[in-house]
Amino acid sequence: MDYDSVADELYALRPEEFTAARASAVASARTAGDRELAGRIGALRKPSLAAWVSNLLVRSSPGEVEPLLRLGEGLRQAHQDLDGAQLRELSRRQHALIRALSLQARQLAKEAGHAIGEGVQREVENTLHAVLADPEAARAWAGGRLTKPLDAAVGFPAVAEGARPQRPAPAPSRPDKKTSEQQRRRLDRAREEAEAAERELRELRDEAAAAGEAAEEAKRQVEALQRHVEELTGELERVRSEHQQARFAERTARERARTADRRVREAGRKAATAAAQLERLTSSDA
Repeated sequence: MDYDSVADELYALRPEEFTAARASAVASARTAGDRELAGRIGALRKPSLAAWVSNLLVRSSPGEVEPLLRLGEGLRQAHQDLDGAQLRELSRRQHALIRALSLQARQLAKEAGHAIGEGVQREVENTLHAVLADPEAARAWAGGRLTKPLDAAVGFPAVAEGARPQRPAPAPSRPDKKTSEQQRRRLDRAREEAEAAERELRELRDEAAAAGEAAEEAKRQVEALQRHVEELTGELERVRSEHQQARFAERTARERARTADRRVREAGRKAATAAAQLERLTSSDA
C-alpha cells in the first residue's frame, strides 16, 4: 500500500463512494502500522461533483490530456507574440475545443451514473479554460485528483476588436533582428504545435465517438439477445408446464388402464365361475 496508488483509487471512485473508501484505506494503513500514511490518506478531500467530472475526463480519456496540455502551451506562447486578429482566431478555436470536451465529460458522467446540469458543466468548462491558461492548473488537472473546480480567472485576457497584446515598452534603441527572428521562429513553432495538438485531439474525439457508437450498437444487441433469452425462457416454462401436464395425464391413463384390467380379470373369473355352476346344474338335471 502506497500513497499514490491509494489516492488514484479514491479519486477514481464516484463522490458518494469516496468517504467510506477513504476510511477503509486509513484503517488498513493503521493496521499495517503506518500512521504517517494513514494521516496522509485521511487528509485527502472528497471531490466536488464538478471536480469529479473533470477527473473523470482525465481518467476516461487519457489520450486527450497531452494534446490539450500542448495546446495550452502553444496558446500561452501565442498570447505573448500574436496580434489581435490572430488571438481572436485562437480564442475561437479554444472555446470550441473546450465546449466539445465539456460535452464529452458530461456524457462520461451520465454513463457513470451522474447526470449533471448546466451549472456543473460550466464549472468543468472553467476548469478547462484554466488548464489552457495556467501551467500549474494544467498539471493539477492532469494528475486527476482535483477536489474542486479550477478558477477560470487565470484564463487568457479578452482581445478586443483591433486590439494588440500588451508588450513591454520598446527600448529606444534599434530592434535586434536576431531576437525578432528567434521570436518569429518560436511563434511559428508554437502555432504548429497548437494546430497539431488540436488535430490530434479532434482525431481522438472522432475515435471516441466511433467507440461510443460501437458501444451503443453492442448494447442494442445485448438488449435484443436478452429479450430473445426472455422469450425462450418463457417458451421453456410453457413447454415444461405442458410436459408436466402430459406426464400427469399419462399417469392417470395408466392408472385407469390398470383399474380396467383388474375389473376385466374379475369379470372373467366371475364368468368362469358362473359357467362352471351352470354346467354342474345342467349335468345334475340330466
